[in-house]
Amino acid sequence: MFDKALKPFVSKERLKIIRDPVDQCVSHHLSRVKEKFPDQRVDIMFDYEMLPSRKPKFLAQTAAHVAGAAYYYQRKDVKLDPWGKKKIFGVCIHPKYGGWFAIRALLLFPAIQVPFLEQPLPVDCVSSEEKRIELLEQFNFHWQDGRYRDIIEVKERYSEEQKNYFATPPAERFRLLGLSQEAQRITFH
Repeated sequence: MFDKALKPFVSKERLKIIRDPVDQCVSHHLSRVKEKFPDQRVDIMFDYEMLPSRKPKFLAQTAAHVAGAAYYYQRKDVKLDPWGKKKIFGVCIHPKYGGWFAIRALLLFPAIQVPFLEQPLPVDCVSSEEKRIELLEQFNFHWQDGRYRDIIEVKERYSEEQKNYFATPPAERFRLLGLSQEAQRITFH
């Protein structure tokens, strides 16, 4: 995504206002996907969209699990829960990418019905109790260092440039993409 979509998008859009490069890039590419289905209604929901109640429009990790794309490991996946009353958040792990991916949007085709569609099960790639505890502890208590992403042997991970981009505070990311901060503050009246 970073090298093949984000960087070319930013380069192409350099003369336009870019407020959030990743969100705008994802929106751009998904609108192009939507154009490929002119006779279908395609609803797109983005991971940052909220309902009026301030709850997310969709639960990205749950959606990935239900779609069979990645396994959503939660507290209930650990038999001997060592956390007591602590709040423990779940995390998706992909069999190829481990934790090196993001779920940015959901595409719905509400008019399409496939009554006999088989729901693919996500691959349970963190199968031992010890590894699941390690995963949830790393994600919940040490997420900044990203070790949870490598809980399994991964086939592909973010490039060093992409890791650096996402490790940089959002306000400082523009310069990493060669964008001036001042140009991003322009608003239309």
